[in-house]
This record gives sequence, C-alpha cells and structure tokens, in this order.
Amino acid sequence: MAKGKIEVGDTIPNFELKNSNGEVFKVNKEEEKKRVIYFYPKDNTKVCTEQACSFRDWQDDFLEKGYEVIGISSDSVDSHAKFKANNNLNFTLLSDPKNKVAKLFGATILFGLMTGRKTFVIDAQGKVKYIYDSLMEGKEHVEKLLKSNTL
Repeated sequence: MAKGKIEVGDTIPNFELKNSNGEVFKVNKEEEKKRVIYFYPKDNTKVCTEQACSFRDWQDDFLEKGYEVIGISSDSVDSHAKFKANNNLNFTLLSDPKNKVAKLFGATILFGLMTGRKTFVIDAQGKVKYIYDSLMEGKEHVEKLLKSNTL
C-alpha cells in the first residue's frame, strides 16, 4: 500500500470514528466482516444525498451478501444524525472531521482538505476487492458496484 492511497489487493488499516449517535465505531480487519465503505464530501447536498439514498435502497441486497455499508465524511456527528433521519438511512455514517481516515484511503481532494467520493469493497480478511472513484456521480457508485460482480 502506497502511503495515503489504498489500492485493490491492499489490506485496510484499523480505525475508529464516531457514528451518528456519537458512539465510537471501530473498523478492525481482524473482525472478519465484509464491508462496503464509501467516502463522500458533504451531508445534505444533491449528489451526496442521491448516493446515500441509493445505498439505502440497495441495503437489503448488501446485507443478503453479508456486507455492512459504512458512509464516511468530514461532517459532524450532529450533521450525520440529521442527514440519516431526514433520508431514512439504514446504515452507519461515521464522522471523520479532520479527514484522517479519508487520507489513509486516498479519498480526499483539494490537497487533503475535503473528502472525495470513493467506494471500497472490503472482503472478510480486510482486503480491498473493488474501488470506484467518481466525484460527480452519486447513485452510479452503487450501480457500478452491483455490476462489478465483486460482492
């Protein structure tokens, strides 16, 4: 893994961030959980809402295949709580206020100042199986992921 950028085949780092309830949420590769982790720039913006609602609408499919969905942005815990409630989101949102985790994944833009839009599929051993990176597309992240046959 190159410093600050995770590629397909790399193992993700362990990390912890606060969820929309203000509780510490840990992602540990030793847990042997399959995950879809996606980074996005900002709660309550058009493309980010479209993306989150797409993950919400396909949540049952992800769960059937054994995947936990996690969305991460630099927004606050309170912002995430409102965003989740306003859009009936049925998955975990994590607050990464200084983009520390986004930088580890290579999911930042503007010299690391802002969270980008990047989706990762992680297998039970913590290895990245698939990455989709497109800042201007929201729901396409889920569409491309489902068509990729990596789940």
